[in-house]
Amino acid sequence: MGLAAAHDPVADLYARHHGWLSGWLRKKMGCADNAADLAQDTFVRILCRPLDWSQVREPRAFLSTVAHGLMVNQLRRQAMERAYLDALAAQPGQSSPCPESRALVVEALMEIDALLDGLPPKARLAFLLSQLEGLPYAQIAERLHVSLSMVKKYMLQAVTHCMRIERA
Repeated sequence: MGLAAAHDPVADLYARHHGWLSGWLRKKMGCADNAADLAQDTFVRILCRPLDWSQVREPRAFLSTVAHGLMVNQLRRQAMERAYLDALAAQPGQSSPCPESRALVVEALMEIDALLDGLPPKARLAFLLSQLEGLPYAQIAERLHVSLSMVKKYMLQAVTHCMRIERA
């Protein structure tokens, strides 16, 4: 361990556990390149957040928790991008958007996804069916097998949740 690592907890964490984290991610992801990228992203995430290092008792558990969260975000983003591309392909006469436009749309979808995180699944789905698919409340009620008044409650819950997040 070098002199800098002795005084920098992130450098020390990197020196001691980067190899282990890369291997752990490689087993989880099945791709060495993606695992290496995610290992680097894990340490970048740690560098960007203030942390009381005296609270980190199990460094590998800490690293795997951060990496797992990033992996879930990456998988969610990939699923969202696939769904977007599938929806585009299903549209008659639509040409493929340029990579920049596609990236902007996927980024907007990720922001919406993050905004709705924490909502109960049916409230989230009711909001998405209303806002993205333009379904009226009656059709949402049929699709979710709930009453019309329940859809209204879900929508109120979703809108209130979004407003609370936006104000925070």
